[in-house]
Amino acid sequence: MPDNLNTRLCDAVDAAFDAQVEFLLDLTAHPSTRGNERSAQDFMAQELTSRGFELDRWQIDVSEIRHLPGFSPVMAPYEDAVNVVGAHRSETKTGKSLILNGHIDVVPPGPLDMWEYPPFEPRVDDGWLYGRGGGDMKAGLASNLFALDALAACDLAPAADVFFQSVVEEECTGN
Repeated sequence: MPDNLNTRLCDAVDAAFDAQVEFLLDLTAHPSTRGNERSAQDFMAQELTSRGFELDRWQIDVSEIRHLPGFSPVMAPYEDAVNVVGAHRSETKTGKSLILNGHIDVVPPGPLDMWEYPPFEPRVDDGWLYGRGGGDMKAGLASNLFALDALAACDLAPAADVFFQSVVEEECTGN
């Protein structure tokens, strides 16, 4: 990568740092434990749509995956278990498509009296972001999205389609 392009991309990432932290704080405030993912997925869908991604949303259909190897028994309803995919369509389609995947669901916080601060009231303290799901894996979702933003800020676009996937059910079964 040419030095000037590397510098431009790094500058774009740095310029959006505060916005990315704010995005992650907003996303982490959604208590997206198993069965409660919808509000976080609505947030992700809105963010993808506002960036011009084609949006696809769907619920897991257990009858379609039950026969697959590695299927795990379902212990909670899937009514709010909505997957969200944003497609960034390339104008050139000269390369191979890319999937950026991350899960939105988080493990339950456990006993609230063991938390110094409420788990779904995220905060930054001394340069560290705290809140349930802030690291696993909402930071990964934010990083993926803001990496694409950095490209756009440099007037660059992927050479092929990019599919941004925000998925559910990683923490419990992986279905």
